Amino acid sequence: MSGYDLSTLAIWLLEVRAGVYIGEVSKRTREMIWEQLVQGCEQGNVVMAWASSHESGYEFQTIGPCRLLPVDFDGLMLVAFQPAPPGQKDGSLTTES
Repeated sequence: MSGYDLSTLAIWLLEVRAGVYIGEVSKRTREMIWEQLVQGCEQGNVVMAWASSHESGYEFQTIGPCRLLPVDFDGLMLVAFQPAPPGQKDGSLTTES
């Protein structure tokens, strides 16, 4: 993800693998982090997930191109997997989510 200094995420979260951050923050902090990620995400992609009281026990949101698209199925968030376009082997970065 370019345009954003990911090291600032270390203020609130723990980097457990390159570019993968985990932690438990308040809704307010999560929303502030998300706003910064939206503003800074130029060509990369981001997934943010958190525990919730929904039936699945979690919620998530995404930014950027990916073949995995969030789908609301009667209030339950699922992920739809889109096939790769013809001539592309993995198709990992083909559609905007």
